[in-house]
Amino acid sequence: MPFQEADMDRFDLVTIGSGPAGEKGAAQAAYFGHKVAVVDRSPRPGGAPVNTGGIPTKTLREAAVYLTGFGKREIYGVGIGLGPDVMIDRLRSRAAQVQEAMSGAVAANLKRHDIEFVVGEATLRDHEVMVISESGEKRILKADTILIATGSRPWRPDGVPFDDPDVYDSDTILELDRMPESMVVIGAGPVGAEYASIFTALGVRVTMIDLAERLVPFLDLEVSDVLKRHMEEEGVRLVLGVTGTVQRNDGRLEVMLSNGELLQPDAVLFAAGRVGNTEELGLTEAGVECDDRGRILVDDEYQTSTAGIYAAGDVIGPPALASVSTEQGRVAICHAFGIPFKETVDPLPPYGVYSIPEVGMVGLTEESARESGVDYEVGRSWFTDNARSAIAGTQQGFIKLVLGREDRRLLGAHIVGEDATELIHQPQTVIHHQGTIDYFIDSTFNVPTRSEAFKYAAYDALQRLNERQSG
Repeated sequence: MPFQEADMDRFDLVTIGSGPAGEKGAAQAAYFGHKVAVVDRSPRPGGAPVNTGGIPTKTLREAAVYLTGFGKREIYGVGIGLGPDVMIDRLRSRAAQVQEAMSGAVAANLKRHDIEFVVGEATLRDHEVMVISESGEKRILKADTILIATGSRPWRPDGVPFDDPDVYDSDTILELDRMPESMVVIGAGPVGAEYASIFTALGVRVTMIDLAERLVPFLDLEVSDVLKRHMEEEGVRLVLGVTGTVQRNDGRLEVMLSNGELLQPDAVLFAAGRVGNTEELGLTEAGVECDDRGRILVDDEYQTSTAGIYAAGDVIGPPALASVSTEQGRVAICHAFGIPFKETVDPLPPYGVYSIPEVGMVGLTEESARESGVDYEVGRSWFTDNARSAIAGTQQGFIKLVLGREDRRLLGAHIVGEDATELIHQPQTVIHHQGTIDYFIDSTFNVPTRSEAFKYAAYDALQRLNERQSG
């Protein structure tokens, strides 16, 4: 039976997905007076970052460090000794608390902006969105502007037995109900590094493998090497440049490496990539084009190949950061409705890896500066020499600055260590304002703080410049 006009709900904007891009895009439109609906298959808004990705992972990290005294046991000679069952219960409980709080914050934001939240599976029909609820009820939402922000999920390649109860991806690992004694993490990217660190802190024997020859390949090479060294010191075993085949043999889980080594872990975590949630949206019928990896193609204004339909966040591909997704959603909506507010996304986003220790980076790496033909210099300051780090017992890592040799302009910054993902915003601001390392030299920092290390990294760079000139 065809739908009648009365069956249709009319909005100025319908957003599919309540993750960072969807929520912030919807709020942007509603703030400027537009009638908005947000559709999500989950009754708990927030998308993957709130429910299965970033926030739960970071919560587990902080809980694991706190509950075990990881990294500080040798300083104070004490640690919390919880049994494995109690530990996993506390971890899951804390993650659930934070998930509930953050999802509640998203729900409150939608309500505050008078945005209707619709739960169900969405399918595009020209400039209509058909929503089918869990009970099978259908509803059509009609809007001249639609924002696709359905996010992503872990990649599940053929050949990995995810039906095995001890084989997990980065979503299902949150359902872990017992602490394994040993684990193989497949994937040496940010997610793999984070979970390898977390489970090592919890006392699990972790082996991390990847076909890549280096840990978190997009990092500055020196930073990647420093992170690798610290993770190995904490107990992670890294086997790089190999692939692994997962199977169960005679009741034992096995991972056969391409170098001939056989591992028999209690659990396997596959954490090697994500794919966009686009299959059931009816993109082809709506005329929305994708690339050969299923990522939605958009123009500079985040409009798809179909006028009035926009896309933002993980569904359009890299960098697939929650921070960037929020801005993409806002910018897309500003262009869609002609709102003179946000016209572009920050071209210089910071990156954060919430491993133990953390990593933060922004701007050029030393390798990218060299490959671009930039005449550059670097400056370093190690947290072993930092008073606040010594007090806290967190002396792992360093700050590395990349700068132009002629004008001392800051081009990139890289940090390994505690609070790296917070500290990285200081050099980000300097780069945004085309500042030089003199900013750090001339500034006065509280003592003792980790921020002091920026000054000494700048002095190190200045000394290197002077030595080159005098040489």
